[in-house]
Amino acid sequence: MTSEKGMWLNRRQVGQLLGIGGAALTGLLPSRVFAQSRKTTLVLGIDISDTITLDPARLAQYTSPMTVNTAYEPLVTMAPGDYINVKPALATKWARTPDGKGWRFTLRQGVKFASGKPMTVEDVKWSFERLINLKDQPAQYVENIDRVAAVDANTFDIILKIPEQPILTVLAAPEFVVMEKAVVEANGGTAGADAKTADKATTWLNGKSAGTGAYQLAAWERNAQIQLVRNEHYWGGKPPYERVVIRHISDGAAQLLAVRRGDVDAAFNLIPEQIKSLKDDKNVRLDPLKSLDFVYMALTQEPEFNKALAVKECRQAIGYAIDYDGIKNSMLGGAALRPAHFLPIGVEGSTEEIAKQIGFRNDPAKAKELLAKGGYPDGFEFEIAYGNAAVQGVTYQDLGQKIQSDLARVGIKAQLKPMDQVNLRTEYTGGKSKGGVLTFWNPPAVDNLLWAAAVVQRVAKRVHWNVPKDVYDLAFKAYVEQDAKKRAEMWVNWQKVLVDQANHFILFQPVYQIAVRQTIGKFPLTAAGWMLDVKDVKPKA
Repeated sequence: MTSEKGMWLNRRQVGQLLGIGGAALTGLLPSRVFAQSRKTTLVLGIDISDTITLDPARLAQYTSPMTVNTAYEPLVTMAPGDYINVKPALATKWARTPDGKGWRFTLRQGVKFASGKPMTVEDVKWSFERLINLKDQPAQYVENIDRVAAVDANTFDIILKIPEQPILTVLAAPEFVVMEKAVVEANGGTAGADAKTADKATTWLNGKSAGTGAYQLAAWERNAQIQLVRNEHYWGGKPPYERVVIRHISDGAAQLLAVRRGDVDAAFNLIPEQIKSLKDDKNVRLDPLKSLDFVYMALTQEPEFNKALAVKECRQAIGYAIDYDGIKNSMLGGAALRPAHFLPIGVEGSTEEIAKQIGFRNDPAKAKELLAKGGYPDGFEFEIAYGNAAVQGVTYQDLGQKIQSDLARVGIKAQLKPMDQVNLRTEYTGGKSKGGVLTFWNPPAVDNLLWAAAVVQRVAKRVHWNVPKDVYDLAFKAYVEQDAKKRAEMWVNWQKVLVDQANHFILFQPVYQIAVRQTIGKFPLTAAGWMLDVKDVKPKA
């Protein structure tokens, strides 16, 4: 489509002429229309069907942290590859408070929000208070915060209930960012004690942002795309792109075609066969990323939901019936690891050898033996719920069908229950899932205690497991143990208890392979929890 001067129309002009919105237009435009603005627009192709909110204080899903980390900034951050030492972001330095009960942060000077207004210590304080008082999932990661305080115009304190517990690595997560108080309040936000019921800003924050990040959120059309535009007031220098478009493409074949044609600059959800087909493509490279994420299946033990699942031996039978190597090799092309439990391979107390020693393995004979011991020699039925999404190019639907087939070999009948992501999360987090749930875990921060606490605090409630005090205490004792060898042994023992309990089965820990156009230079993937440092992506010079 051309104008009177013979020039190609831009996307906005085409939309105006056709009278349709961005979601519909995305599927209709030829690649040539997108190509006209390629140098100023970064386009990422990824399945974002799990994104249910872009409000940082309510963040809980797998792909949304990448967007939030682009539009907002925390006090400290992590550089790709270094998940131990935090780096400056909106704070330039930090040290223990004089009384040793918390941390004191010196705020970066000259920072402005996308609105052009300067960031103040009051914005920082208000942002933390809103998150804490909303009492959504991110607040659970910082339950150890006793209070926050503005010391002076440039200094901010976080006081802890238990000073020895971790906080710096936690604060690097996209949940703990600074928002512009006046803008969020003007759109229904509050940091008051009643924020859980009184705050109404999430709807607005799902379409706009109020942060200091390199790009600001312009629009989100669920299951279509997320659009961000350059923050002209960004303190870190002029961002290289005018726009960033995160296109929802659920099908790996469609992502493959798009990255080959240049319709997207990177494709995140390709299956092994598709990745292999790119080996000789001179226009596309493959960037690997060893993740700390994993996909798992949770099982309730509430007898009112399923009497068989209330029997530990029956849950253990499921653990031994699953063909984990088949998932890894046939579905993922070998590009995965599998930890024993909620501590991913690569962190303290979790190695591939330890996983082989104490984790579940495929053993159908043992599964049948456990079924008989549990009083269900002929098997039983239960449901497996999952969202309509994909991880590493593998859909939960295909994963569910694979597990369904594995379980059938030992007499266990699994009924598959696909669900919308919003409904799935509501049901699962509310402890209302009546069988199994296929879902994921990506770290809000890189810290053993966070993974462990997630199991014994939140996830245990979801599956109706009343955690014994000694199990609960073991994780916290392991964290504060000073002897490294003893600490690692304690983490191994903690995992043994969780494996025996059999409420959670880790299916795989992805080794991602992202297809990136050669027109892109720097493309900093990260395992810290937000996949990609979008602000640092740069076109090839």
